[in-house]
Amino acid sequence: MTPAPCPVLYSFRRCPYAMRARLALLSSGQVCELREVVLADKPAALREASAKATVPVLVHPDGQVLEQSLDIMLWALRRHDPKQWLHANGVPLDSMLQLVAQCDGEFKHHLDRYKYPSRFGLPDGSAHQAQGAVFLSDLNGRLSAHHNLMGQQTSLADAAMAPFVRQFAHTDPAWFASQPWPALQAWLVRFEDSAAFQQVMAKYPPWQAGHPVVFFPAASNAIN
Repeated sequence: MTPAPCPVLYSFRRCPYAMRARLALLSSGQVCELREVVLADKPAALREASAKATVPVLVHPDGQVLEQSLDIMLWALRRHDPKQWLHANGVPLDSMLQLVAQCDGEFKHHLDRYKYPSRFGLPDGSAHQAQGAVFLSDLNGRLSAHHNLMGQQTSLADAAMAPFVRQFAHTDPAWFASQPWPALQAWLVRFEDSAAFQQVMAKYPPWQAGHPVVFFPAASNAIN
């Protein structure tokens, strides 16, 4: 029997948006054809699928295109959510998405300018480091009360936000380690030590048309 076609995921290993999309696909067990993209040399197929041509992009066999990482997460988890990320701790999904929106909005604004000050005509990123720290301090307060952001169980909010907190932390690891955020630091360590993180951060060669297909997650790696 010929297997049913699966969606195509254009991704880039280190992009936090693509990272969180892969986390949700892995948790749901939704298999995709993975096409690793070199951002400096984006393939024509990605540009044809999405005018924005930034990862992640998920292309369904019927031609439907999902261009936003959160849309990819929600699509995958609504199909199959064995770990109950969408309903963890009895917290409404809207509450999770409100917290994620703060991460994607103001916090991401400061993260970009902290990590890449020269791109924004800034002499350094210290002011944006301080502004981003306000948000991280709030997260530490949440995590001081329970194991994960919305309660004891891992939720969509944890998977959606951890890649961005990780990027902020890795901009100056010594500074991050020196902050009075033990709960946040422990949460990030658990994320980076998890089997899921190791699987979504596996390295793949850049995709080229005609090369063997790479499936993600591999059937043996799906977390169900």
